[in-house]
Amino acid sequence: MEIITKEQLAGLKKLQEPFKESEISDLPKPTKKQTDDVKQDFKQGIRCEVCGGWHHRNVVHLKYVGHAALTKRLLEADPTWNWEPVAINEDGTPKLDKDSGMWGKLTVCGVTRLGYGDAQGKKGNNATKEIIGDFLRNAAMRFGAALDLWSKADLTRLDIEDEPEDDKPKPQRKKQPPAKKKEITAEYLESYIDEHIKGNNTPAQLENAWKLNIEPILKNYTETEQNKLHSVYTDALAYLKEDKA
Repeated sequence: MEIITKEQLAGLKKLQEPFKESEISDLPKPTKKQTDDVKQDFKQGIRCEVCGGWHHRNVVHLKYVGHAALTKRLLEADPTWNWEPVAINEDGTPKLDKDSGMWGKLTVCGVTRLGYGDAQGKKGNNATKEIIGDFLRNAAMRFGAALDLWSKADLTRLDIEDEPEDDKPKPQRKKQPPAKKKEITAEYLESYIDEHIKGNNTPAQLENAWKLNIEPILKNYTETEQNKLHSVYTDALAYLKEDKA
């Protein structure tokens, strides 16, 4: 049995100290239905005052500690802390499992514990950084870091999970006729401008709003109507770029 010194114990206890409010962030966790609703109708979404993102108005937020705050705490507990993947590829990069997640080992104050991280649907370089950050939060939790936030998050997830299917047979629904193509009216364009142009102050924010909320529903409109909508978007984008120049 390995003996832990007083210095090691003090460092490990440092990991368990509560984080400051300024070090805690809010992560939106929409249900699948909420995500689908916003994709079908962007008016179901809002520019969130809590996290700054665009999502369904009834989304629940989970508290979490970001990569920077956690790294700072690890350094305070043990300046020599380290981590390594459980498996590596031939080129020396961490090896991912069949679910595109990574198992790793986090060592703090001479104590090593396993953790797991994934990218939650992200791709490319952002996915790699997300996997590492997610792994560190997961492994540090095994040492007690932000354990209170993890407990609250687990309870919240139970509340927001979609209801399970019951065993009772459901009545067959009559097939509905295909929905008619929506018409882009003046009122619709005014609403679009209010929600997605006036609410975005930079070209990058407007481009993100277009890709996230408008492109997925363009197929609901005729080619002529799509051109109208795209014209409003490009004019607003040009205005913002000129204004910020």
